[in-house]
Amino acid sequence: MKLTQPHRDALADILQWRRDVRHFRPDQLPDRIRDTLQKSMDFAPSVGNARPWRVIEVASQNARKAIIANFESANADAADIYTPDRRENYVALKLAGLQEAPLQLAVFTDLAVEAGHGLGRQSMPEMLQYSTVTAIHTLWLTARAENIGVGWVSILDPAVVCDVLAVPDTWMLTGYLCIGYAAEEDDTPLLDRNGWQANSATRWERR
Repeated sequence: MKLTQPHRDALADILQWRRDVRHFRPDQLPDRIRDTLQKSMDFAPSVGNARPWRVIEVASQNARKAIIANFESANADAADIYTPDRRENYVALKLAGLQEAPLQLAVFTDLAVEAGHGLGRQSMPEMLQYSTVTAIHTLWLTARAENIGVGWVSILDPAVVCDVLAVPDTWMLTGYLCIGYAAEEDDTPLLDRNGWQANSATRWERR
Protein backbone atom coordinates (compact mmCIF):
# COMPACT_ATOMS: atom_id res chain seq x y z
CA MET A 1 0.00 0.00 0.00
CA LYS A 2 1.35 3.38 -0.99
CA LEU A 3 0.60 6.08 1.57
CA THR A 4 -0.79 9.37 0.31
CA GLN A 5 -1.12 12.95 1.52
CA PRO A 6 -4.34 12.29 3.50
CA HIS A 7 -2.42 9.65 5.48
CA ARG A 8 0.38 12.12 6.17
CA ASP A 9 -2.08 14.83 7.20
CA ALA A 10 -3.87 12.45 9.55
CA LEU A 11 -0.59 11.41 11.17
CA ALA A 12 0.42 15.06 11.61
CA ASP A 13 -2.88 15.75 13.37
CA ILE A 14 -2.50 12.73 15.65
CA LEU A 15 1.05 13.74 16.59
CA GLN A 16 0.02 17.34 17.27
CA TRP A 17 -2.93 16.34 19.45
CA ARG A 18 -1.16 13.52 21.29
CA ARG A 19 -0.83 15.06 24.71
CA ASP A 20 -0.23 13.70 28.18
CA VAL A 21 -3.69 13.73 29.78
CA ARG A 22 -4.26 14.10 33.53
CA HIS A 23 -7.93 15.17 33.52
CA PHE A 24 -10.32 12.37 32.57
CA ARG A 25 -14.05 11.88 32.32
CA PRO A 26 -15.25 8.86 34.32
CA ASP A 27 -16.97 7.25 31.31
CA GLN A 28 -16.00 3.62 30.87
CA LEU A 29 -14.33 2.63 27.62
CA PRO A 30 -16.12 0.13 25.36
CA ASP A 31 -14.58 -3.30 24.91
CA ARG A 32 -13.84 -2.41 21.30
CA ILE A 33 -11.42 0.27 22.43
CA ARG A 34 -9.64 -2.12 24.77
CA ASP A 35 -9.28 -4.63 21.95
CA THR A 36 -8.03 -1.96 19.54
CA LEU A 37 -5.40 -0.72 22.01
CA GLN A 38 -4.23 -4.25 22.75
CA LYS A 39 -3.93 -5.14 19.08
CA SER A 40 -2.09 -1.89 18.31
CA MET A 41 0.85 -3.02 20.42
CA ASP A 42 1.25 -6.01 18.11
CA PHE A 43 2.40 -3.58 15.41
CA ALA A 44 5.15 -2.03 17.52
CA PRO A 45 8.77 -2.71 16.56
CA SER A 46 10.98 -4.61 18.99
CA VAL A 47 14.63 -5.61 19.09
CA GLY A 48 15.11 -9.09 17.60
CA ASN A 49 11.31 -9.36 17.51
CA ALA A 50 11.59 -10.15 21.22
CA ARG A 51 8.31 -8.41 22.11
CA PRO A 52 9.27 -8.07 25.79
CA TRP A 53 6.31 -5.97 26.97
CA ARG A 54 3.95 -7.44 29.52
CA VAL A 55 0.71 -5.60 30.32
CA ILE A 56 -1.43 -5.81 33.44
CA GLU A 57 -4.78 -4.05 33.58
CA VAL A 58 -5.09 -2.68 37.10
CA ALA A 59 -8.78 -3.08 37.82
CA SER A 60 -9.20 -3.98 41.50
CA GLN A 61 -9.93 -1.15 43.92
CA ASN A 62 -7.36 -2.45 46.39
CA ALA A 63 -4.61 -2.38 43.79
CA ARG A 64 -5.61 1.08 42.63
CA LYS A 65 -5.64 2.41 46.18
CA ALA A 66 -2.14 1.03 46.69
CA ILE A 67 -0.95 2.68 43.47
CA ILE A 68 -2.46 6.02 44.54
CA ALA A 69 -0.75 5.77 47.94
CA ASN A 70 2.51 4.98 46.14
CA PHE A 71 2.08 8.05 43.94
CA GLU A 72 1.25 10.34 46.86
CA SER A 73 4.36 9.22 48.75
CA ALA A 74 6.65 9.57 45.72
CA ASN A 75 5.09 12.91 44.84
CA ALA A 76 5.72 14.28 48.33
CA ASP A 77 9.35 13.17 48.15
CA ALA A 78 9.73 14.76 44.71
CA ALA A 79 8.35 18.10 45.95
CA ASP A 80 11.08 18.32 48.57
CA ILE A 81 13.86 18.72 46.01
CA TYR A 82 12.60 22.11 44.84
CA THR A 83 13.09 25.61 46.17
CA PRO A 84 10.04 27.05 47.98
CA ASP A 85 8.78 29.01 44.95
CA ARG A 86 9.23 26.10 42.56
CA ARG A 87 7.77 23.69 45.13
CA GLU A 88 4.59 25.78 45.31
CA ASN A 89 4.25 25.52 41.53
CA TYR A 90 4.96 21.81 41.64
CA VAL A 91 2.34 21.07 44.29
CA ALA A 92 -0.25 23.00 42.26
CA LEU A 93 0.25 20.79 39.22
CA LYS A 94 -2.07 17.86 38.55
CA LEU A 95 0.43 15.14 37.71
CA ALA A 96 -1.73 12.03 37.45
CA GLY A 97 -5.25 10.92 36.62
CA LEU A 98 -5.22 7.95 38.96
CA GLN A 99 -8.47 8.91 40.66
CA GLU A 100 -10.52 9.30 37.47
CA ALA A 101 -9.02 7.26 34.63
CA PRO A 102 -11.31 4.28 33.91
CA LEU A 103 -8.55 2.16 32.35
CA GLN A 104 -5.14 1.82 33.99
CA LEU A 105 -2.34 -0.30 32.59
CA ALA A 106 0.97 -1.24 34.19
CA VAL A 107 3.39 -2.03 31.38
CA PHE A 108 6.48 -4.08 32.22
CA THR A 109 9.56 -5.22 30.35
CA ASP A 110 10.49 -8.88 30.76
CA LEU A 111 14.28 -8.72 31.08
CA ALA A 112 14.56 -12.51 30.81
CA VAL A 113 12.52 -12.87 27.63
CA GLU A 114 13.75 -15.77 25.49
CA ALA A 115 12.02 -14.63 22.29
CA GLY A 116 14.42 -13.03 19.85
CA HIS A 117 17.32 -15.21 21.02
CA GLY A 118 19.24 -12.15 22.20
CA LEU A 119 19.50 -10.62 18.73
CA GLY A 120 20.41 -6.92 18.74
CA ARG A 121 20.83 -6.53 22.49
CA GLN A 122 24.20 -8.01 23.36
CA SER A 123 25.93 -4.63 23.43
CA MET A 124 22.79 -2.65 24.29
CA PRO A 125 20.59 -4.74 26.62
CA GLU A 126 18.50 -1.64 27.30
CA MET A 127 16.97 -2.18 23.86
CA LEU A 128 14.43 -4.43 25.56
CA GLN A 129 13.11 -1.47 27.56
CA TYR A 130 13.24 0.77 24.50
CA SER A 131 11.12 -1.80 22.67
CA THR A 132 8.50 -1.59 25.40
CA VAL A 133 8.52 2.20 25.13
CA THR A 134 7.81 1.97 21.39
CA ALA A 135 4.88 -0.35 22.15
CA ILE A 136 3.53 2.20 24.63
CA HIS A 137 3.91 4.99 22.09
CA THR A 138 2.15 2.90 19.44
CA LEU A 139 -0.75 2.37 21.84
CA TRP A 140 -0.73 6.09 22.65
CA LEU A 141 -1.05 7.18 19.01
CA THR A 142 -3.80 4.61 18.45
CA ALA A 143 -5.66 5.91 21.48
CA ARG A 144 -5.42 9.47 20.16
CA ALA A 145 -6.83 8.32 16.80
CA GLU A 146 -9.80 6.95 18.78
CA ASN A 147 -10.20 10.29 20.65
CA ILE A 148 -8.92 8.63 23.82
CA GLY A 149 -6.43 10.33 26.15
CA VAL A 150 -3.39 8.73 27.77
CA GLY A 151 -1.34 9.88 30.75
CA TRP A 152 2.02 8.34 31.65
CA VAL A 153 2.54 8.30 35.42
CA SER A 154 6.23 8.24 36.31
CA ILE A 155 6.03 9.49 39.90
CA LEU A 156 5.93 6.02 41.40
CA ASP A 157 8.26 3.66 43.22
CA PRO A 158 8.59 0.82 40.68
CA ALA A 159 9.42 -1.76 43.36
CA VAL A 160 6.15 -1.02 45.14
CA VAL A 161 4.17 -1.39 41.91
CA CYS A 162 5.85 -4.74 41.28
CA ASP A 163 4.95 -5.88 44.80
CA VAL A 164 1.34 -4.71 44.56
CA LEU A 165 0.82 -6.55 41.28
CA ALA A 166 2.92 -9.58 42.31
CA VAL A 167 4.86 -9.76 39.05
CA PRO A 168 7.88 -12.02 38.38
CA ASP A 169 11.29 -10.78 39.51
CA THR A 170 12.43 -10.45 35.90
CA TRP A 171 9.76 -7.88 35.07
CA MET A 172 10.77 -4.21 35.23
CA LEU A 173 8.13 -1.47 35.34
CA THR A 174 8.45 0.68 32.22
CA GLY A 175 5.23 2.68 32.27
CA TYR A 176 2.01 3.14 34.22
CA LEU A 177 -0.73 4.47 31.95
CA CYS A 178 -3.99 6.22 32.76
CA ILE A 179 -6.40 5.95 29.83
CA GLY A 180 -9.83 7.43 29.17
CA TYR A 181 -11.78 10.21 27.53
CA ALA A 182 -10.08 13.54 28.16
CA ALA A 183 -12.04 16.07 30.19
CA GLU A 184 -10.68 18.78 27.91
CA GLU A 185 -8.89 18.96 24.57
CA ASP A 186 -5.78 21.04 23.86
CA ASP A 187 -2.86 20.70 21.47
CA THR A 188 -0.43 22.42 23.86
CA PRO A 189 1.29 20.36 26.58
CA LEU A 190 -0.24 20.89 30.01
CA LEU A 191 3.12 21.76 31.61
CA ASP A 192 3.63 24.40 28.93
CA ARG A 193 0.18 25.88 29.56
CA ASN A 194 0.79 25.91 33.31
CA GLY A 195 4.13 27.69 33.00
CA TRP A 196 6.31 24.83 34.22
CA GLN A 197 8.33 24.28 31.06
CA ALA A 198 7.78 25.59 27.55
CA ASN A 199 7.83 23.19 24.64
CA SER A 200 11.11 23.39 22.73
CA ALA A 201 12.16 22.27 19.28
CA THR A 202 14.07 19.05 18.80
CA ARG A 203 17.82 19.50 18.83
CA TRP A 204 19.08 18.00 15.58
CA GLU A 205 22.73 18.33 14.63
CA ARG A 206 24.75 17.20 11.66
CA ARG A 207 28.39 16.33 12.22
